[in-house]
Amino acid sequence: MARRRAGHPRRQRQGARVAGKGEGVTVAPGDLITRPGQMQYGGLLLGSGTPYRWRDVTGWEELPALDSGDVARSDAHGSLPGLLLAQARTVGLVGLIIRAPRDRIGAVVGALNGGTVPRADEIPLVAWLDDRGPLLVHARAVRRSVPVGPGFRLGTIVGGAVEWVASDPRRYAVGEQTVTARLPAAEPGLTWPKTWPLNFGAPGSSGALVAMNAGDAPAHPVIEFRGPVTTPVLVNADTGDVLEYDIPLAAGDVLTVDTRAGTVLLNGGASRLGTASNRSAPEQVFALAPGINNLIFRAGPDSDPAATATVRFRSAYW
Repeated sequence: MARRRAGHPRRQRQGARVAGKGEGVTVAPGDLITRPGQMQYGGLLLGSGTPYRWRDVTGWEELPALDSGDVARSDAHGSLPGLLLAQARTVGLVGLIIRAPRDRIGAVVGALNGGTVPRADEIPLVAWLDDRGPLLVHARAVRRSVPVGPGFRLGTIVGGAVEWVASDPRRYAVGEQTVTARLPAAEPGLTWPKTWPLNFGAPGSSGALVAMNAGDAPAHPVIEFRGPVTTPVLVNADTGDVLEYDIPLAAGDVLTVDTRAGTVLLNGGASRLGTASNRSAPEQVFALAPGINNLIFRAGPDSDPAATATVRFRSAYW
């Protein structure tokens, strides 16, 4: 049942990072997965073809619990509908079975223990359970149970469990999409006299971007404005939302806007959140709805047509 939200959730970074530790080797999300029936948490692979099997996966195909913003009517029956905001997603492996030769069962249990230690940051948890392909969340392991009994001597341990919590309850496509546009520029056209065949030159840029969110949940993109440009602007033509920053960017400068975290960073360091103009929407409001999103890149006068806006995102699913 939905409950009322007492406050705002703390900000989290959008899931676009590579993580996972396997004996010092960095593992990209989902790189170890080869077939349905497998899950990867960092550098730990579980499921089909591994020593770790399970009976059930909980919380993956469930709609997370919702905080309701409904307000009771003061002069009529019922309530006024408000926002429904999803709580964190809890994913669990129930009925975990660990199987290995008797002389290796300790090493296999140790690998599970080492791969599910408490940690400060979230890392990708990727699950490929059926023909729809893999999806990921960013999560932390919060529970691990390995029963100690005769199974340690026999090489088969049953009744174990692992549980993760993802602060962002949405599930995401493993592959990240990137779309880029330059500022509008006229086409060069023809210079006469000409001889056949005619060369009309490179096509001009319109500054338009199309972002396709193939999921059923809104996705928060990361946007990069690259100079030289003054007052970069990105407009969502479908919703009217605008991101605009009153800042000049020199050649080589990058202004990165993380709409999930609500941050604006210049060259990955200093915050420039205060440069948002009066008509700029709050960063966390700027999201890509399911389906096609039409975006437009604009800037102040005298900006270089070589300036670009890049939008990075993953399709999002409930």
